[in-house]
Amino acid sequence: MRATRIMANLRVADVDAAKGFYADYLGLSTEEFNLGWVARYTSPDTGAVVQLVTRDATAAADAAVSVHTPDVEGAYAEARQRGYEIVHELTTESWGVRRFLVRAPDGTVVNVVQHAD
Repeated sequence: MRATRIMANLRVADVDAAKGFYADYLGLSTEEFNLGWVARYTSPDTGAVVQLVTRDATAAADAAVSVHTPDVEGAYAEARQRGYEIVHELTTESWGVRRFLVRAPDGTVVNVVQHAD
């Protein structure tokens, strides 16, 4: 698998309530997207990024990090071949990403995702 970007998924009670701190105070003022239950904020100056998540809308578990890859099919096949627990099967989500969730041996749930762009 090849990771091209890794970002923290911070659990928050309410994305809109948390937005002020992360977008204004920390300077992550560019809202890349906001689906209500998940939103991504970046700094236009530094590229620093954070994703705020209330509860995953389609998966039974919440991921601690999101790992972007150009080959989610290959990453999925490799995770299965290595015997890692797949928490959320490889799926094309309604918001346009293809992803799966896998549990690392230490118990951390990782969202492995490929965007259409």
